[in-house]
Amino acid sequence: MAERRYGPRERMVFSAAQLIRRDGVGATGMRDVAAHAGAPRGSLQHYFPGGKEQLVNEAVTWAGRYAGRRVERFLAALDEPAPSGLFAAMAAQWTQEYETEGFAAGCPVAAATVDCAATGPAAREAAAAAFAAWCGPVAEALTGMGVSAARAASLATLMISTLEGAILMARAERDVRPLTTVVEELGPLLDAAVVPAR
Repeated sequence: MAERRYGPRERMVFSAAQLIRRDGVGATGMRDVAAHAGAPRGSLQHYFPGGKEQLVNEAVTWAGRYAGRRVERFLAALDEPAPSGLFAAMAAQWTQEYETEGFAAGCPVAAATVDCAATGPAAREAAAAAFAAWCGPVAEALTGMGVSAARAASLATLMISTLEGAILMARAERDVRPLTTVVEELGPLLDAAVVPAR
């Protein structure tokens, strides 16, 4: 995403998401975003006339869409699609990052929610929409694997909220144990929700 083929606006949204996931909203300055994106500082006001709030909300929106799109990739990589396999793949993305790059970054949507949700409705709505953009594809994937539509949405919420909690704990402990634990414990429950074909 940060490659030069993308315009300055797209690079700044991506950079904002990367900096927020590492430093939080409060410590992410507009100048930092421009520098990270390799964009002229003067372009910030041009592309984001709503200032930092607009940029943060767009970064959160981007992150929700990105997480939602990843679901299809995770499914495509599974030999035998199963709810437990999907959840394991979602967690493995974080486990691999933490084992190779350290525990410096988390989910930008969670970071923005913690930092901004109480500041105004726009930030809260952007975070809620980002989680919905992630939950929807997870629920659709579960339905495609044989989970009833009535149960898929609640299990998608369970999977994402469990993953987010494990990410926070892994960062705090500087250990991937919370991620591996939730995969082991939640997997059987998820697979038990599949309705056998008749």
